Amino acid sequence: MSAGNGGRRPDWLKIRLTTDETFRRVRSMVSELRLNTVCTEARCPNIYECWNAGTATFMILGDICTRRCGFCSVTSGRPRPGVDPDEPRHVAEAVERLGLRHAVITSVDRDDLPDGGAFHFHQVVRAIKERVPDCATEILTPDFKNKDGALSTVLDSRPEIFSHNIETVPRLYRVVRPGSRYRGSLALLRAAADRRDRERSTMRVKSSLMLGLGETDGEVFEVLADLRQAGVQVVAMGQYLQPTREHLPVDRFVPPEGFEAMRERGMKLGFLHIEAGPLVRSSYHAERHRPDPAPAGGTGGLLSIGVEDGPPVAGDVALER
Repeated sequence: MSAGNGGRRPDWLKIRLTTDETFRRVRSMVSELRLNTVCTEARCPNIYECWNAGTATFMILGDICTRRCGFCSVTSGRPRPGVDPDEPRHVAEAVERLGLRHAVITSVDRDDLPDGGAFHFHQVVRAIKERVPDCATEILTPDFKNKDGALSTVLDSRPEIFSHNIETVPRLYRVVRPGSRYRGSLALLRAAADRRDRERSTMRVKSSLMLGLGETDGEVFEVLADLRQAGVQVVAMGQYLQPTREHLPVDRFVPPEGFEAMRERGMKLGFLHIEAGPLVRSSYHAERHRPDPAPAGGTGGLLSIGVEDGPPVAGDVALER
């Protein structure tokens, strides 16, 4: 299912760069509201498609991550103390001004905070729900270092989708996600699914994988089986792209038909939805698998705010001009 080693990028990873008035409007609004975007911080290849459609990927809790993952282009270091108290209001305003029906909220890791930033997540979700009641919310969270009560705090905000990225296979965790544990991420997803089931909630539980870091197809399917056993219902899978020469190299490029084969095999495990393809990122087409149909009105767009332990499947991309 792979296409050789890393090196020259294949044609299926080329996209056409186009920017229209909507793209410029989103860029201007992001600057005006002093919001950080994963679109730019993580060098997402879908920025032109999403911003031209009136959607954006925003990052809460600042733009400095307390972890240093081998795949992530978000800046690592020591964040400024505390959080921005105006951020929940600014994010909710952005959701309203863009006319969004589905908002994805994520962040850098903030291991310096007592709750890992969980209450700030809660405040952002509540601000969106109060200002735009018809907008569904999806939270893509860090693992919070298993800090007491963090998961309950974010789930108390009643998001429609809870997401945490498993990122890669267990064998590669020490290199790809230093500071994180595979079993710890699985346990977080399982705890969210257990609460969903106890409360008979319609909340979806979701995760994401990036391919091309040295994993085998067999290891990928084992992870999919683990995710399904943990109660995960939705999975996104995309191609890892090296952000800079200082980051982990690409081991292989998986072609579109390889992703489709993985999707078909994974669906047999009982997932509700698997979004898979070279340019897929964890929040790509997220509105397609929300629990309920989107209400009438609005743009139908997706607002994604933040990044898990760095962008789920980050990297730059070859552009056609």
